[in-house]
Amino acid sequence: MSGDVAFAGNLSFLNLGELLQLLGTTGSSGTVAIHNAQAAQPGYIYIDKGNPINAANGSRTGLDALFSLFGWLDGQFEFVQENVTVEKTITKSRMEIILDGLRLLDEGQVEVIGPASAGSKPSDTAAKSGSLPLIKGPLVDYSYVVDEESFYDGDEIVQEGNHGNWIWVILEGIAEIVKETPKGTLSMLRIGDGAFLGSVASLLQADNVRSATVTAAGNIQLGMLDSQLMTSELAAQSIDYREFVRALDIRLKHVTSMAVDIYVGEKNTAGLIEGKKPLIKQGQGEERLFRITSGDAIVARETDSGIVPLAHLKKGDFFGHVPFLDMGNEPQAASVFASPNLKLAALDPVALQKEHEKLSSTLQNILAHLATSISVTTLIACDYYKKSLAA
Repeated sequence: MSGDVAFAGNLSFLNLGELLQLLGTTGSSGTVAIHNAQAAQPGYIYIDKGNPINAANGSRTGLDALFSLFGWLDGQFEFVQENVTVEKTITKSRMEIILDGLRLLDEGQVEVIGPASAGSKPSDTAAKSGSLPLIKGPLVDYSYVVDEESFYDGDEIVQEGNHGNWIWVILEGIAEIVKETPKGTLSMLRIGDGAFLGSVASLLQADNVRSATVTAAGNIQLGMLDSQLMTSELAAQSIDYREFVRALDIRLKHVTSMAVDIYVGEKNTAGLIEGKKPLIKQGQGEERLFRITSGDAIVARETDSGIVPLAHLKKGDFFGHVPFLDMGNEPQAASVFASPNLKLAALDPVALQKEHEKLSSTLQNILAHLATSISVTTLIACDYYKKSLAA
C-alpha cells in the first residue's frame, strides 16, 4: 500500500460491518488491512468509492475472503486512502455484504478468530436471525439543519398515510420503519445516526403522503433539514435528473410494497412475470439506462428459492445501470422482464452522474440512503419469499 493511513482502530471497538458502513457513507477509495495475532498474515479489503470490490485472506479471495474476515472479532485495522487497481470480483451491494456477513457469523458459518476473552463476541456484533437491519449514514452537515427535535422511546414520529414535506436527519438514536398490512403491523428496518427520515420526492412536489410509520426505538434526536434550500438545489437540475430522483423514490415504494405483498401471501406476485420476456439478465454487463414511456416491466431477483419479483415498473419509471448509486437491483443483482408493448426512452447515465456530483453532500447522502434502503428492502423481500415457500 502506497498511500497514507487515513484512520485506524480496533475491531473490538468498531466491527467489520460498522467499518464497511463508515467507508461506504464517505464514498472512500483505498485498502483496508486487518491484522490479527492468531492469523499468519493480514487480511485485505479493497474499496472503490465506498464499495468493496475484492478481498484477500490467505488463499481466499473475493467475496469468500470478505465473509471470512467477519470472523475476525479482534485485531487492528488501518485504512489507506489510495486509488484501487485490483480486479473487481465482488458485485454485491455494500449493505447486502454486511447483512450476509453478519448473518453467516451469527449462524456459525464463519470461523471466529479472536481470543476467548475478547470484548466482542458473535452475539454482540452479529445480526440476530429475524432481527431488523440497521442502516446508518455519514457525518451530518449541520449547515443544512435548521431545527432540532427530540422524541422518546415508542413515540410516533411519522404516521403512514399522513401528509408532510419535511425531511429529518438522525443526529443520535435509532428509529424503526413500520408498515401496516392485512396481517397487522410489520416492522421493516431500523435507521440510525446519519440516516434520513422523509421522502426526497417531497422536494419536487407540493404535497407528500407518508408511505410508512416511523417510531423511536429509544430516545432519539432529529435535525430538521432546510427543505427550501434543497428544493432550490434540485430545481436547478435538468428535467431528466429531477424525474430520475422522483422515480428513485418511487422504486423504494415499489420494492417495499412488493415485500409486504410477499409477506402477506398475495397470490398475484407469483404471476407477475408471466407473459413478459427477459430484457436484462441478472449479472449481465448492461451500461444503459432507460425510462419507460409505455407498457410495463418487472424487476425480479433470481435466487436459489426461485425468481422473486421486486418492483412493478410503469410509465415514468426507470431501469438499467446507474453508475453513481447502488440499489442492489438490476443489472448486477436482478433481471428485468418486459411486457410486449414496452416502449423506452434512453437516458444518459454519464450526464446524470455529472449533475449528481455537483449536488451538495447532503442531497447526495439522502439519495445514497434511498438507494441503500432499496437494497436492504430487496433482501427483506427475498427473505420473505424464502420463508413463504417453507411455510
